[in-house]
Amino acid sequence: MDGPPECEFVSDDLVVRLDVTIPGEMSRIRVVVDAVMRVVAESGCAPGAEQEIELAVQEAMANAVRHGCRGDPGKSVRCVVACDEQRGMLIIVRDEGAGFDPQRVPSPLAGENLFAHHGRGIYLISQLMDEVRFARNGTEIHMVKRARSHTGPDEPAKS
Repeated sequence: MDGPPECEFVSDDLVVRLDVTIPGEMSRIRVVVDAVMRVVAESGCAPGAEQEIELAVQEAMANAVRHGCRGDPGKSVRCVVACDEQRGMLIIVRDEGAGFDPQRVPSPLAGENLFAHHGRGIYLISQLMDEVRFARNGTEIHMVKRARSHTGPDEPAKS
């Protein structure tokens, strides 16, 4: 894969905390998820959002391996995690697949899809993360989890 992924979540304080590439195998996903969760725990960029981030990364990685790489270990999946303590965390997952049009993915909430055993990953990611967008013809997903205010219930939010 060429160069670092592009993103719009850029500031002078954005620091890349993880940049890892794995073969397109399902058995390798947990390694990436665990590495991302170490970054989440150590960085303090998205406190209180650990479960949402873990599930979203797991789903994004599974989609990249299953649909992008089609389980081919000769193809790879890259995950980049960047952090800005004031703004939050950016996670980018990129695969070497042909891509897809996210607008053409059927809604899992449509009647005929409610009981399907697949097709909920993108919807779930969009519900868990604060911002989700696709780039590079659908081969790259950008997920943002915004930093939550560190104020207590009686304190005004910091601006």
